Amino acid sequence: MWPRIEPRPEPSRTMRLLSPLLAVALMVVCGLVLFKVLGKDPLQGFKVFFLQPMADRYGIAELFLKATPLMLCAVGLSVGFRGNVWNIGAEGQLLVGALAGGGLALHFPGTPAIVLLPAMFLAGAAGGMAWAAIPAWLRTRFNANEILTSLMLVYIAELMVSWLVHGPWKDPDGFNFPQTRMFQAKAILPVLVEGTRLNAALLLALVALAVGWVFMNRSFLGYQMKVAGQAEHAGRYAGFSARRTVWMGLLAGGCCAGLAGVSEVSGPIGQITEHISPGYGFAAMIVAFVGRLEPVGILLASLLMALLYMGGEQAQQYLGLPYSISKVFQGLLLFFLLASDVFIHFRLRLGRRR
Repeated sequence: MWPRIEPRPEPSRTMRLLSPLLAVALMVVCGLVLFKVLGKDPLQGFKVFFLQPMADRYGIAELFLKATPLMLCAVGLSVGFRGNVWNIGAEGQLLVGALAGGGLALHFPGTPAIVLLPAMFLAGAAGGMAWAAIPAWLRTRFNANEILTSLMLVYIAELMVSWLVHGPWKDPDGFNFPQTRMFQAKAILPVLVEGTRLNAALLLALVALAVGWVFMNRSFLGYQMKVAGQAEHAGRYAGFSARRTVWMGLLAGGCCAGLAGVSEVSGPIGQITEHISPGYGFAAMIVAFVGRLEPVGILLASLLMALLYMGGEQAQQYLGLPYSISKVFQGLLLFFLLASDVFIHFRLRLGRRR
């Protein structure tokens, strides 16, 4: 008897909604085993990694602070993913958006905050969209795979940031560190909770989630994206433009990623450095899929992903583990989610080998 997989007649909608919870549970179980293998007490590791980051008001504020760019990137990516437009370059679009918005803060420091901050976010959105327009044009003009082109542009964006903070935009009074001058107070987002770093970018992220929900579930263009993703031939038969789907998917992701970049440099960082993002653009892809490409799910998944980032910092400080352990947890989460999806659409059968 040999195992084989065969398609299910109809995937379970209930399991599709519950599989992210199953993936989270399996990630935690494997995490406890990992702590044991590394010579740490699993219960102590669980406490340090998952509970200690939210032990006080400041920790909860940090959780929402780190979840903000993840929400923004993930809601933009989910628009494209619904239409089978695979934008893998949100990290690069985030960086270019941060450069565009941060450049205004550096070169027009005397502008009133009521003008400067909106202009920074508009510039950030435009920068992210311009960077995303490159793979969109390559896809629609030369049929180049947007997965490869958007991913390769990430490394170009990283080199642009490095060149600027080591060269033209380098702070002359920064003791030779690769960073720009600190932004003026007019270019810094207002704090929402006194005594924490949580700022008004969270409100922008929540608005983006609401707009994303309306677009994806209550608009004709969102319906076109969904049809194009689920039944490409049906979309073409109905006259839906494949080129428009590609452009909408990539530009939506670029816009939201650019906003996320500005929220970082005008928020907790307050300047442009080589390390604007710890990989939010890549982690947002996991957030989008764990959230099932739905804004409410993205909100919850972004909080979970932010907790993994904070847990990695706590594990490094209190358990002596490398910070990269947070990446291991992210990988486990994605692995178990994809494995669950396989068994949602397929079932395992035993049969004789032909």
